[in-house]
Amino acid sequence: MEVYLDHNATTPVRAEVIEAMEECLRADGAFGNPSSLHEAGRLARKRLSDARRLVADALGAEPAGVTFTGCGSEAINLALKGTFFTSTLPHKHIVTTSIEHSAVLKTCAWLQTQGCETTYLPVDNTGRLDVEEVAQALREDTILVSLVHANNEVGTLQPTAEIGALCRERGVPLHVDAVQAVGKLPVTLESLQCDMLSLSAHKFHGPKGVGALVTRPGVELTPLIHGGGQEHGVRSGTEAVAQAVGLARALELALAELPQTREKLWALRHRFLRVREELEAVKLNGHPEHTLPHTVNLSFMYCDGMALGLNLNLRGIRVSQGSACASGQIEPSHVLMAMGLSEKAAHGAIRFSLGRDNTEEEIDYVVAELVSTVKKLRLLTAPEDIGKCDENCPCFVLQEA
Repeated sequence: MEVYLDHNATTPVRAEVIEAMEECLRADGAFGNPSSLHEAGRLARKRLSDARRLVADALGAEPAGVTFTGCGSEAINLALKGTFFTSTLPHKHIVTTSIEHSAVLKTCAWLQTQGCETTYLPVDNTGRLDVEEVAQALREDTILVSLVHANNEVGTLQPTAEIGALCRERGVPLHVDAVQAVGKLPVTLESLQCDMLSLSAHKFHGPKGVGALVTRPGVELTPLIHGGGQEHGVRSGTEAVAQAVGLARALELALAELPQTREKLWALRHRFLRVREELEAVKLNGHPEHTLPHTVNLSFMYCDGMALGLNLNLRGIRVSQGSACASGQIEPSHVLMAMGLSEKAAHGAIRFSLGRDNTEEEIDYVVAELVSTVKKLRLLTAPEDIGKCDENCPCFVLQEA
């Protein structure tokens, strides 16, 4: 049996999305350049406009506030760099967290070379941020707060709306990395109290190669790409109409099915977590309640995570040790380390991210194979220690020097 449990890395494109995109790729369809004034250009322009309006309506924005990008990372870069280069303050300061996606962390690191100061706020052992920490970090020269709403590795949800209300009160714009949230949770600019929201189509059964930055009216950004002035002058380059249409169609479908999908995923999550009853020394990483319903991150003590992932792959089970953008790295997850896990616990962690098409039969198969595989690997590593730990053991927690 083959079971795909890596939906936080990417999702399969739905047939309805492919059908919508095909019409924009065919020679007798909307294949034209949206900037062209002839009929082929008009048809493509209409498809692009319809897609933009659908995304805007879904996320509580104006169509002019939807900028299609090449991916979620580009949308994040546009939000952070665009804000930095637009600000006229002589000294600039950004507030973010220690558990952000690399698209945020590496952008902030680059902006520091341009003279921007960055404050990286800590999180608790569930990956949750304290609103008061944000309040204390805000300064007169703070130009932006950038916050991930749903963490891609452990699924923890932040108190984003509270933080957004605080930022609005203090006159500081908030950018929310909603790449893992859009299409999986009911989010809008208003519900998150944010000024900018980034998303990526391939996280909710749309195509790769397209994302979007959604902004409130009045947000001004310096473009990263200069040229013909497409996307309201924010992102030049001939628009990828088929990709934008695919994003919009995937979002439309995801939101229409959201209540049923979430209910199903919570049930599958509960079924999957029986694995903790059948194995000792297994720790759930992330918040038990404020979390994405489909994301489960577990640390298996006395078991190397990479070896476990490879063995599960041989059994047809596709999982990840963490962010797909960090695959191949041997360093422990920066997210888990920021949550206070020991290196042993971080190296023994596996992320299981479920999807709308997974079944109870698949989950039962994964649980059985997981239990069997972990037991075999533990016999190869530290058989004399098995059964001496539970999730409160110091082995799981980073010890102070």
